[in-house]
Amino acid sequence: MTNSEFEQVVDEDQGAEEELSFESMKLDEPIVKALGEMGFEKPTPIQTRTYESVMAGRDVIAMAQTGTGKTAAFGIPLVHKVDPERRDVFALILTPTRELALQVTREVSQIGRHRGVRTAAIYGGASFTNQVKEIQSGVQIIAGTPGRVLDHIRRGTIRFEKLGVVVLDEADEMLSMGFEKEISEIIDGLPKKKQMLLFSATIPDDIRRLSSRYMGQADVISVSGDEVAAKDVTHYMYLVSGTNRPVDLVRVIEAERPESSLVFCNTRDETQTVARYLKKAGYNAAWINSDLSQNDREKVMSSIREGKIDFLVATDVAARGIDVSHLSHVINYAFPESLEGYIHRTGRTGRAGRAGVAVSLVTPQDIGNLYYLRLTYKLDLVERTLPKEETIRRKIELERIDQLRDRFGDASVGEFYGLAARVMHDAYAMKIVAGLLEEFFEGAEIEEQSLEAIDVIGIPKEVDEELEGEEIVTPVHLEAEPIAEEEVEPERSEVPIEAAHEPEEAELETAPVDGGDEAQAGREDEGEENEIYVDAGRKDGLRISHLMKEIVRLTGLPRTSLGRVRMLTRSTFIQVSDEHFDKVLDAVAKIEFHGRALKAEPAQQP
Repeated sequence: MTNSEFEQVVDEDQGAEEELSFESMKLDEPIVKALGEMGFEKPTPIQTRTYESVMAGRDVIAMAQTGTGKTAAFGIPLVHKVDPERRDVFALILTPTRELALQVTREVSQIGRHRGVRTAAIYGGASFTNQVKEIQSGVQIIAGTPGRVLDHIRRGTIRFEKLGVVVLDEADEMLSMGFEKEISEIIDGLPKKKQMLLFSATIPDDIRRLSSRYMGQADVISVSGDEVAAKDVTHYMYLVSGTNRPVDLVRVIEAERPESSLVFCNTRDETQTVARYLKKAGYNAAWINSDLSQNDREKVMSSIREGKIDFLVATDVAARGIDVSHLSHVINYAFPESLEGYIHRTGRTGRAGRAGVAVSLVTPQDIGNLYYLRLTYKLDLVERTLPKEETIRRKIELERIDQLRDRFGDASVGEFYGLAARVMHDAYAMKIVAGLLEEFFEGAEIEEQSLEAIDVIGIPKEVDEELEGEEIVTPVHLEAEPIAEEEVEPERSEVPIEAAHEPEEAELETAPVDGGDEAQAGREDEGEENEIYVDAGRKDGLRISHLMKEIVRLTGLPRTSLGRVRMLTRSTFIQVSDEHFDKVLDAVAKIEFHGRALKAEPAQQP
């Protein structure tokens, strides 16, 4: 198929939408039942537009980005066409990453659960022997990465003599990751008579060449060009110098205030640096790259699904196949190296009719790519100005005043009104009011991380560069165990996250100790200060005053014997001298909070 023919078919197909429901597709009842259990109410545009072509056995090229229901677009007809009684492979689905292979396998398995369809995920980094056993058990649909699938073919552990369908899922991503040679070798070894389905968010030249080589007159099906270019996403850009980008990112977050976000980087090292800065600014952040096992990645994804992580920092490859629902923002910390990469990234927000926001940090070096992005996809990125530190601080102060007004504006102050007037005329009025405000906001529900963000924004550049060069060490208890027979494919998606009890760099709440400088000097004479980790913090409702009161009650120690207390979002750290360390540790473990005993243990030293 020539380029001109390809463009013509796409143009003709745009805007043509079949009015179908799952009932009108004449699906088997077990499939309809499974779709209902999965919460599918009606087919999406890409599902309705591909169904008849796939069922008729024609080759299909479908333009659809992540989040449009493309997995079910090929999963539904595949499950409908497969014979549950057969013991050989009917369909092969190639994906760019192991995460996407697992995701596709899960969804297709759910669709076919009541028909007895058996599926398997084949990818590197997992036991080759176990995969062979699973294949030999008689699976009908396989989803896998090109490298591992090709390895099975070469070893003769997968046979495709009776293969009916091959699907290339996210084909543009596979080619951009350098899998063209593996894909070609796989397809060359498959039966000549087969149906080919190619799904891709964009159709660059290498996709055209691949389709021309292996597909005949395919049905080219596309959601509208606007949808491919992220119709439901608002696009913003901030011009930055690029010399202090982590600090600029914090400024952008303070300006945009995203509820949850995927932050995209171009390199694995960047993900670690960015996640560390976000943690320093008081945000719950984790990073993804190729340093952890699949098991540890699943642990982090569970934390994300449970709402414990608000910012997931990732490379393009690492984010493929990871299903993070209801993202309010996608942030391009580094502008993507390809135009297709921008479409893939921004397609992670604004799904299922929801509004989404894409924000990009653009340096002078990115202007050329930005120009071609606007020209190619007709996207207009609205330029915004980075807020200054003073602007952020003023915004936070106004938010706090609003909170105070809501809390006390209509209060009946009675006898305290006169006292308030006297305080305001006292020589220490500012200090008194500041102290009262500190106590009030110690337990109040407010975005405390904003103050830490100001601290990060205010870091001098020379200190910032020192932080940039810090070595990042994966916590010992999360280090990946060597996996037997692991075979390395191009950069894999791995998700590390700091240990739950590792001290975070940002202090959301701090409390001095009674006794002033003299007491502090006395503690220094007692010996080295250590820290105790407590598994509750500000967002759990814990208050420093309550915690200190209970420790003093249980230990009998004076408050001056305790050092600084740092309360973070979900954890607290108490400085204690060697002399009293064990006593305080035992006392904290006896404190009940919200019906449970607090967990206390020595904090890991950075």
